Amino acid sequence: MKENKKIIEVLIAICSLFFILVGYLTYIQVFKSKEIVQNTYNRRQYQADENTTRGQIIDRKGIVLAFSEERDNTQQRIYPYSSLYSHVIGYNSKVYGRSLLEESYNNYLLGLDEYTKVFGLFKSSNQDKKLGNNLSLTIDHELQKLGHELLGNRNGAVVAMNPKTGEILALVSKPDFDTNEEVLAKGWKAMVESQEAPFLARATQGLYTPGSTFKVVTAAAIIENGLDEERFNDKGVITIDGKEISNSGRKAYGEIDLKKALAVSSNVIFAQLGVTLGQEKLEDIFRRVGFGTDITFDIPVSKSLFQYEKMEPNDMAAVAIGQGKILVSPLHLAMITSGIANNGVIMKPYLVSNITSPTGKEIKSFKREEFKQIMEPDIAAKLKNMMQEVVDSGTGKKAAIKGIKVAGKTGTAENELTAQKKDKAHAWFIGFAPVENPQIAVVVVLEYSGSSGGTIAAPIAQKIMDNYLKDK
Repeated sequence: MKENKKIIEVLIAICSLFFILVGYLTYIQVFKSKEIVQNTYNRRQYQADENTTRGQIIDRKGIVLAFSEERDNTQQRIYPYSSLYSHVIGYNSKVYGRSLLEESYNNYLLGLDEYTKVFGLFKSSNQDKKLGNNLSLTIDHELQKLGHELLGNRNGAVVAMNPKTGEILALVSKPDFDTNEEVLAKGWKAMVESQEAPFLARATQGLYTPGSTFKVVTAAAIIENGLDEERFNDKGVITIDGKEISNSGRKAYGEIDLKKALAVSSNVIFAQLGVTLGQEKLEDIFRRVGFGTDITFDIPVSKSLFQYEKMEPNDMAAVAIGQGKILVSPLHLAMITSGIANNGVIMKPYLVSNITSPTGKEIKSFKREEFKQIMEPDIAAKLKNMMQEVVDSGTGKKAAIKGIKVAGKTGTAENELTAQKKDKAHAWFIGFAPVENPQIAVVVVLEYSGSSGGTIAAPIAQKIMDNYLKDK
């Protein structure tokens, strides 16, 4: 009897181990397979890299931005525009791995996706290597080049998108780097150690204090709560909980309405109205525009932060003017700007428009998709009108385009360095055009610029919008 009992216990133990093994293998196959297949150290990936000519990446007009070719019996990834797409396409390196689109679409570029598994890879003309699939981007190469040139040697970012579709037209971050393997290898150590952080994709992963650009978000809450019909007395400075908040140059504007307050970027009036709105309403509008929400995108995006639990009146005043413990990525701010332009609806941003086989057969396409509604259409309409006034007669005059109605908002954001040096503020501009039928939304940020957004960021946005709309 005892022997039978022991046999049963052993059988139970063996069966338990068997089911644990089956469960673990099922978990690997079902839940971890994609991660394992895409892992850079996966031998299958290495073999696919060796046996497959990696697919091309092209812009919206067919310009080749990345391709592969044989050099000295080794496949080399070629980036003909060196650093221009370092923070969009990224790099593909045998030594340093992959980044950005090269990483997130690696399976398609190598033909390891489900479609190609079923229908097979196409052979190149010499029959030695198979051909991967090609990516078509939403990026406008000429607009990307222009944004890159306009930033010059300054650190910062430019984002341009179609507010009606979510297509990303330009995505520039600086500093950048040459992604070609030989150059990358020579500069890798220095770039890793550099305090300039050239590997940081500022347009998507940089987080900044938005400054006065965020007054448009506060304005939305003010309008929703019926406070936009009032008139306010701007004395140039206000003290809230012992903390002084003043306008630029301490200028007093006297009795003004909300439209004028936005046009001249009155810190006094917006700080005062932030306290009037209170924590609950401020938190609500921040949540609605996407703070704390993950943004699904073709490449990684940092989550924008609203870092408060209990807010004091001076905290409410600070966030109402885009200061305090709030941080936003340029891409997210472009989405919010596009949401206003698109009657209160943010469209999901996307970089890849379609994936095609080497013979041109469409494997996958990406279309416009709603991300979220952030405000009612009538609120967005009022904001458009107010933002047009910013460009027509306020701080954003340098964004004006002859014959085209432009809406915008400037920002000059204090940061961790401005307490020590006044000339270290971030310069911002957000805007879209034409107001009556928006085709493009643009966000520009210049790090630690020491100048106002209206002075140096608005002209960059103006040139980008003007250039794009000339082709329309």
